[in-house]
Amino acid sequence: MTTQTTAPPDLAARVIAGERRALARAITLIESGRADHRAEAAELVTQVAKSGRQALRIGLSGTPGVGKSTFIESFGMMLAVQGLKVAVLAVDPSSARSGGSILGDKTRMERLSRSPNAFIRPSPSQSHLGGVARRTREAVSLCEGAGYDVVLIETVGVGQSETVVAEMSDLFVLLLAPAGGDELQGVKRGIMEIADLILVNKADGDLKPAAVRTCADYAGALRLLRKRPQDPEGFPKAMSVSSLEEAGLQDAWEEMQALAEWRRENGFWDRRRAEQARHWFEEEVRMGLLAELTANPEAAAAMERLGRAVAETDISPAQAAEEVLAMLRRR
Repeated sequence: MTTQTTAPPDLAARVIAGERRALARAITLIESGRADHRAEAAELVTQVAKSGRQALRIGLSGTPGVGKSTFIESFGMMLAVQGLKVAVLAVDPSSARSGGSILGDKTRMERLSRSPNAFIRPSPSQSHLGGVARRTREAVSLCEGAGYDVVLIETVGVGQSETVVAEMSDLFVLLLAPAGGDELQGVKRGIMEIADLILVNKADGDLKPAAVRTCADYAGALRLLRKRPQDPEGFPKAMSVSSLEEAGLQDAWEEMQALAEWRRENGFWDRRRAEQARHWFEEEVRMGLLAELTANPEAAAAMERLGRAVAETDISPAQAAEEVLAMLRRR
């Protein structure tokens, strides 16, 4: 069955006009793996980018069970009530067998999904490294063009590699649960080094004292890290919040705004966006080369033959890779 699409210029105009259905259709187009759709998607993203609009891109990570969806719903509702337009790009874990999405964020964010100021788009991660769907970056760009003020990018939250979300966001927020000193040791230094704000969730009821202690522990740990040039005094910082009681959310939002504004005024915002654009250009080249290997019959056959040789230890992985690269250079 052929997927019905709209010409990119017309679809781009409707996205820029703020039509939610057009935005949903546009994201479906960019997620397609068909070659003709990829060409249309590239044109679409280029057309929408001409709007020149920018949103505050907030990446959100945290271990499963920390309450990311509850936080996003409470935080998103607070912003929507203030008149801000909020887009949520929630990357769901994918089934290793079918590639389909296991969870459904719209069912976990029922209140927010009904808000006229909110747009929620769950996408299967499709086992892509980093826990972020390959086309999430383009979806972020479309949401900006559609006039959304804040784009929240929720990652799967499994493994340290999901920090790739930092390469497509302006602020990176790490959500953690109340824990003791042993659990603090389990939080990798790498993810703490890229976090702009650590929010200790579930600071309510019996867990509130533990959340306050945990927040103090992380604040102390952050002070031991080397100061980054893109941070004003006091950042990165740790705060406690309660998504359930909606406590501390406004304070967290004010800190996010203050940090974003400081980076704009001091040139770090534009510089970081330029670095991210270059990063994703190089990533697209890498992905394109891998796709070329798969699509080319001669290359695919060589990959299969050399893969077997590597598995049987007849040749080292480095030697096999060099043969493939040499073959590409001869073409």
